[in-house]
Amino acid sequence: MFRPLPIFIGIRYTGAKRRNHFISFISLSSMIGLALGVLVMILVLSVMNGFDRELRGRILGMVPHATITSFTPVDDWQALAQEVSKHPDVVGVAPFTQLQGMLTHSGQVQPVLVTGVLPEAEDKVSIISQHMRAGSLDNLKSGDFGIVIGDLAARRFNVKLGDKLTFVLPEASVTPAGVFPRLKRFTVAGIFKVGAELDGSLALVHVADAARIQRWLPNQVEGVRIQLGDLFQAPRVAWELSRSLTGQDFYPRDWTRSHGNLFQAIRMEKTMIGLLLFLIIAVAAFNIVSTLVMVVTDKQGDIAILRTLGITPGQVMGIFMVQGTVIGVIGTTIGCLLGVLAALNITAWIAALEKLIGHQFLSSDVYFINYLPSELLWSDVLMICSAGLLLSFCATLYPAWRASRVQPAEALRYE
Repeated sequence: MFRPLPIFIGIRYTGAKRRNHFISFISLSSMIGLALGVLVMILVLSVMNGFDRELRGRILGMVPHATITSFTPVDDWQALAQEVSKHPDVVGVAPFTQLQGMLTHSGQVQPVLVTGVLPEAEDKVSIISQHMRAGSLDNLKSGDFGIVIGDLAARRFNVKLGDKLTFVLPEASVTPAGVFPRLKRFTVAGIFKVGAELDGSLALVHVADAARIQRWLPNQVEGVRIQLGDLFQAPRVAWELSRSLTGQDFYPRDWTRSHGNLFQAIRMEKTMIGLLLFLIIAVAAFNIVSTLVMVVTDKQGDIAILRTLGITPGQVMGIFMVQGTVIGVIGTTIGCLLGVLAALNITAWIAALEKLIGHQFLSSDVYFINYLPSELLWSDVLMICSAGLLLSFCATLYPAWRASRVQPAEALRYE
């Protein structure tokens, strides 16, 4: 007879206008706190997912997943590339030669990593051709000494296509006139922009020109760059390749050595921030405990009357569990909807705010990207909402149990 009553009365208590306005305020604050906790957790985890995605897509799309190099110049890189390509995890191979030095122009100096590449093979291991702002990789011709630089370097030097830059190598040449640093003039053949720190620290030249600067034969290279289907397999694959290759003393290197610390830092920050925000949701959810305890105290007379009408202690407990759960469901639902809305639009909102106030919050000079990324994962949303609902339900158990222990005679003695 009274089976549907717990749900009906629990919902009725939740929406009723109470005589004690303080209880109503605490109930509302619990709902708002839970909604804010869910909203912030969805938003922050989405931003952390965005940073993780940008690190993989932009930074690790520009740098090689792995390299196989030798202590001496590689004469036949085609044979090496063919051998490396036989590994089932390898999806692309291209030759390279790297040079450390500085670019100078009109008194401006910028440290840079110059990478010699083969333009027709670069698309196999890099996304740079998708981010060319001016010019093209095809402009890099053997013997022309053209150079492709990043947008930050181009703006710092105030150069455009066709302008000259001087590359200074960290070694000296002895001449009859004295000791001078080794210099080489390059012509700007392209400008790329990936929105990351690489825009100011990376430059590309033709692999044959890099060999000439190194005083090697034009066909000699430092090694090969490798693109993998799963970048997280890079340490294993690089090690396996280095052990299987013969003919020279090859040694492996992978992205975890150059950018692994940044990736691990983002993963650790996501974990710690997620834990802290989960505690915020827990505090908001357990505010329901104080709300329901005060409701039980306020409704002792009503509980006693219901008990005398035949409601069991279990049904009384169900009434208050329903009431607390309704608060949790409403708060979690509101927080979920607002969090999803914010996560899907936070990048555009921050960009609009930066344009409005004329200030950039994230600069490529400091951070590895110059905008706030966001990637909403529905698995995160499900996990957060499930946690909010579960904590809300657990928070109802003690107050509901106390309500079920109310004795009608004791409660009605002073009514």
